[in-house]
Amino acid sequence: MSSEILVNIGPQETRVALVQAGAAQEVHVQRASRHGLTGNIYKGSVQRVLPGMQAAFVEVGLERTAFLHVADMLPPPVNGESLPAVTQLLHESQQVLVQVIKDPIGSKGARLTTLLSIPSRYLVLLPHEPHVGVSARLEDEAERARLKGILEELQQRLAPQFGVIARTAADGVEPAALEADLAFLLRLWQAVSTQARGAKPGTLVHGDLPLAMRTLRDLMGTDVERIRIDNAEEYHNVKQFAQSFVPQAAGRIELYEGSAPIFDLYGVEDDIDRALQRKVELKSGGHLVIDQTEAMTTIDVNTGAYTGHRNLEETVLKTNLEAAQAIARQLRLRNLGGIIILDFIDMAEADHRGQVLRALERALADDPARTQIYPFSPLGLVEMTRKRTRESLGHILCEPCPTCAGGGTLKTIETVCHEITREVQRTARQFEAKGFLVLAAPAVVQKLMDEQSADLAMLETTLNRPIRLQAEAAYTRETFDVVPL
Repeated sequence: MSSEILVNIGPQETRVALVQAGAAQEVHVQRASRHGLTGNIYKGSVQRVLPGMQAAFVEVGLERTAFLHVADMLPPPVNGESLPAVTQLLHESQQVLVQVIKDPIGSKGARLTTLLSIPSRYLVLLPHEPHVGVSARLEDEAERARLKGILEELQQRLAPQFGVIARTAADGVEPAALEADLAFLLRLWQAVSTQARGAKPGTLVHGDLPLAMRTLRDLMGTDVERIRIDNAEEYHNVKQFAQSFVPQAAGRIELYEGSAPIFDLYGVEDDIDRALQRKVELKSGGHLVIDQTEAMTTIDVNTGAYTGHRNLEETVLKTNLEAAQAIARQLRLRNLGGIIILDFIDMAEADHRGQVLRALERALADDPARTQIYPFSPLGLVEMTRKRTRESLGHILCEPCPTCAGGGTLKTIETVCHEITREVQRTARQFEAKGFLVLAAPAVVQKLMDEQSADLAMLETTLNRPIRLQAEAAYTRETFDVVPL
C-alpha cells in the first residue's frame, strides 16, 4: 500500500502524519516545551532501592524520578533461571547509565533500562548484549538467514563485544551499506561513552533525533512515495540528513509550497480532531465509543442506525467486521497502548466470532507497535495488548477538564442544590450567625429561587434565620460557598 509522510513545522511544534490510502494512520507531535524522551540516554543516580518490587527509583533530571526494574537490567533468563535480587545489582547513590524505554505517562515516571540500544537506518547497536538478531517483522526466512550471516561476519570483524540487530528497513540492503551503518553506530557509541564518563548524574548524555529526521529513519520504507515538508529550512536539513544516512530516500523529499495548510491534505487535521473524541462513526451507521483510563482502554461497538437488510446476525457481523478495521486504525492513530478491552456486539455463531478476530489481526498486521490478541472471553469480550512507548495523542494534545477534573461528568443542578441545603444546616450548627449568604453559579441560584424556593423557605423557618442568594458568574456549577453573616 503506497503512502506519504507529511511534515508540518510550526514555531514551537513539529507534527508528522503517515498517510496511507488517503487516510492518516499515524500522527506524531513534538513540542519545544515537551520533547518525547524515549530513546534518550541519561547518567542517573539511584535514589531508592525497592527490594519488594525488584526495582529502583533513579534520578535522571526529569520532573519525576524514573523507574528501573531488575528485568530491564539483564537479558531474559534462560532455562527457568530466576532474576537476582535488585539489591545485588543496585544501591543508593550508585551512578548508572540508563535509557528511557517508556515516556512518563499520567502520574507514572519514565521507565528505564540499562540494556542500551542505539538505532540507525538499518541496524540497532546493543553495547551490552553481544548477540546478532533480525527483526521479527522480517518474515522471509531466506532474507533473515542472509542478513544474519552478514551481521555475524560484521560483528566478529568490527564489533565482537557488541550486539547487532537488523531492522525491518534492512530488507534487501547490500552488505556494504550495512557495514557503513555499523561503522557509524560504533563511532556514535564511542562519542556517547566518552561523554558519559565525564557527565554528572541527572545529565542527558545522548538524545534521539528531532522528530522530522527520526520519522525519516523509522517510517521511511520502500512503500513511502514521498515526504512533503512545509518549511524550507527544515526541508534542507532533512534533505541533507537523508543524503548522508538514507540516500535512497533523498529523491523522495519535497518542499510543500501549496496554498492550503499541509495537514488539510487528505483531511489529516479533521482526523486529528476526530481522534480526540470519544465517539467514532462507522460508515454503516454504527459507532465506537473509546474510553481511555490510566489502567486500560475500553472500546464499545454499537450498531447505531444500521439495521441491515436480512437479519440481526448479518447486521451484527457486518458492523463488527467494519469496527475491527476502525479499531485497528484508531489504536494506531491515537497511539493507545497497554491493556485494551474490545466489546464487540454479541454474536451467536462461533464462525462469525472467528471472522471478526481474523479481521482484527489482519488490520493490525501493519501496526509497528507489537500487539497481542486473545480469543473472545466467556463474557464476549476481546482482550488485547499494544506496546506503549510514548504518550497517546490525547494526552499530548489535551488536559483534564478544569470543571469536571477529568471525570467526564458534572453533578446535576438539583444535586448541587441539595448539597447547598446540607451545607447551610451544617454551618448553622457550627456558627452563631444572624443569617447565611449562599454564593453559587447563576443556574444553581435560579433553581433555588424557582423550583427549590419552597424548600428554601422551609429551611429558613426551621433555622429561624434568613438565607440570601447571590449569583456568581465566575463559579462553575459544582462550586458554592455558604458564608455565615
